Amino acid sequence: MKNLIKTSILGLALLVSSITFAQDRMANNVDNSTIHLQGYSPVSYLDLGIAQKGLKEFKSVHEKITYYFTSAEQKATFDKNPNKYKPQYGGFCAFGTYAGAKFRPDPNKFIVKDGKYFLFLYDLNLDAQQLWLNEKNHNKLVAGADKNWKKLSKTHN
Repeated sequence: MKNLIKTSILGLALLVSSITFAQDRMANNVDNSTIHLQGYSPVSYLDLGIAQKGLKEFKSVHEKITYYFTSAEQKATFDKNPNKYKPQYGGFCAFGTYAGAKFRPDPNKFIVKDGKYFLFLYDLNLDAQQLWLNEKNHNKLVAGADKNWKKLSKTHN
């Protein structure tokens, strides 16, 4: 009987942790490795305004998501205030979020504004960053994307 209870508790714990992980994955643009931003440094985006690939030796895990940085100093900066450095819309394309869909962005296409950074899809047919800029109404786009993100953050890609 004790083994049945222990097995049931263990099974329930695994179920809860897998559901929690699935929710984290829905709200964050990560692959099976849980590496966020395709390995680019969130500190470089926000503090330097440039896209820089991080290094494996400078990594932090925050809320089960792995972030890479270019230096120990960047890692320390992130570790002091990780929520400041989280990308908008879980790292999905900001324009896609505004339009009501989740798209993986090109890590080199981004905008930093009002202490936040927004990533954008780019391929041969679509430059979402340029679409965003052409609207010339950042606040309207953010308001629409924020509204859509409430639902999108709870859905699979």
